[in-house]
Amino acid sequence: MSNKNYISNAFVELGKFINQFATIPFAKQEHVLQNDLFFDGFKHQIKLAKEHNGWFTESNIVYTLNSWSKELTDSKINSWTSKYNFNSKNPKTVAIIMAGNIPLVGFHDFLSVLISGHNVLVKQSSNDKHLLPFLAKYLEVIEPSFKGRITFTEEKLENFDAVIATGSDNTARYFEYYFKNKPSIIRKNRNSVAVLTGNETSEQLEALSDDIFRYYGLGCRNVSKIFIPKNYNFDAFFNAVYKWHPIINESKYANNYDYNKAVYLMSEFEMLENGFLMIKEDESYASPIATLFYEYYNDIHEIKDKLIADKDKIQCIVSNKLTDSDIAFGETQNPQLSDYADNLDTIEFLLKI
Repeated sequence: MSNKNYISNAFVELGKFINQFATIPFAKQEHVLQNDLFFDGFKHQIKLAKEHNGWFTESNIVYTLNSWSKELTDSKINSWTSKYNFNSKNPKTVAIIMAGNIPLVGFHDFLSVLISGHNVLVKQSSNDKHLLPFLAKYLEVIEPSFKGRITFTEEKLENFDAVIATGSDNTARYFEYYFKNKPSIIRKNRNSVAVLTGNETSEQLEALSDDIFRYYGLGCRNVSKIFIPKNYNFDAFFNAVYKWHPIINESKYANNYDYNKAVYLMSEFEMLENGFLMIKEDESYASPIATLFYEYYNDIHEIKDKLIADKDKIQCIVSNKLTDSDIAFGETQNPQLSDYADNLDTIEFLLKI
């Protein structure tokens, strides 16, 4: 669409703004537009987000902001959008129902709707309601043509043409029924896995620990399960993940660890644990907080077939080049603009409505 350039430019300026919050301590920079108006206000929103949701620690919020500041650059936005044909047409209103499991988890959908030339109607999760409205206000000041095109609501969604909704498998059934007459993307539960061979370097396993523990394992891109060969020796794995042991000092995580450990012990489940992580053999993909599931495999081809069969349950596969689409160790929480949730091209969907 002809307005794509000014939208891109506004998000590039937003990237510069949030880059000030990409490290601790925050660093105010002179060249950032409207900084006097917004810098202290966003610091306050980060504080509110932390107080409102105990999982949204300052380090996790900063990690999210750092990731987005790296993606919201002129070259990366242009590279992402260059493969699409943004022909001018009447903008529609697209409703987004956002999850609240990790900070700014719905930002990619928000960006995609606006860069496609549509108007956005956002229904946020109560767990994550402080950061995005403030950033939207920044965009409106940087680019006044956004005014009237971005709406947040806590009421029932009305007057929209299409919907992108993210939730659990249970809420997805409700969404599918409720939005059956609208063009929609309905996202369900997904988890990420790693396939290990036993030949991984200590650096790779250490990087894998970031995929497991970042955001306390609450994101769909977090590795919640590993596939391992028979007779796998866990010693190297436990040594490599030890750098995350301070996580047990955080009360919400520690409470989940103690609770899940008690459940496993009372149920007499076999598991390994190191004081901050439990490892349990289980065929499921979604593991509780402070728990990593594992499953043995006999043959690497067998595991490839299983992952293809279960592709609707899996967000990312981490491995040492098992397939072309696999993600390198330590990279699951650094998605690029072209990495779409559930591998559904959001822009393609938005350009067709």
